[in-house]
Amino acid sequence: MHIVDGALSNPVLIGGGVIAAAGVAYSLKKLEPEDLPRVGVLSAVFFVVSLIHVPLGFSSVHLILNGLLGIILGWAAFPALVVALLLQAVFFGFGGLTVLGVNAVNIAFPAVMVFFICRWGITAQQQNLAKLVADVLFAIFFILSIWAGVSLYEAYQTEGATWRVSVNSISLALFALVMIYGYILYRRKTLSVAGFWGFLGGSLSIFFTAVMVAISLALSGDEFAKAAEFVIVAHFPVMAVEGILTAATIQLITKVKPELINAVR
Repeated sequence: MHIVDGALSNPVLIGGGVIAAAGVAYSLKKLEPEDLPRVGVLSAVFFVVSLIHVPLGFSSVHLILNGLLGIILGWAAFPALVVALLLQAVFFGFGGLTVLGVNAVNIAFPAVMVFFICRWGITAQQQNLAKLVADVLFAIFFILSIWAGVSLYEAYQTEGATWRVSVNSISLALFALVMIYGYILYRRKTLSVAGFWGFLGGSLSIFFTAVMVAISLALSGDEFAKAAEFVIVAHFPVMAVEGILTAATIQLITKVKPELINAVR
């Protein structure tokens, strides 16, 4: 998810920088002093988990947990993620300074999107309506993801890209199994309604981030088209894993410290 320096065109870099600056400025206006400890802790969580990279071909995958940050922090996820990305670029060379704005937008904007999509379901008083909407959203997301994965699988087969066909097959199978497992837990009431909305938020945030990274690469030149496709393929398992992690965290928070959720704006 960390695009490196030199990979993007100048218009994409400038656009990302402007949007990131606007997002941080707006977020800081809404930030209250009592929010700072929560922002700092979750910024550190992102900093640590996203340092653990698993190599995959010419790319790598890693956890992000931006869905969790979005659900708990709301707009404050923007400055939290920008600070963490800046420190990663300076100390570890992950990403880079020129692409900081684009990386921030690709990771923080989906976090805010998930906040607006999922916070209602997590805090909803009308449980039946929250369940119905969650079922519909899950079905749409699952079908769309499987369709995208199968389409890429067929394209790779046509091209004779054997290695990508294998990676795509494994990624899509893992994604489908974990997503179905999460839904079964929800239907058996092992996972609460709030937890299932967290499951959706964690998965959707990675999906949105992967799509935005792919768009950033595709806008920078046709030579990045295959890399853009592969970003989505490689992150199918990450979508599922982040969904489970976010679900468990949100379910725990809603039971022992629900004010963390209710405090977001």
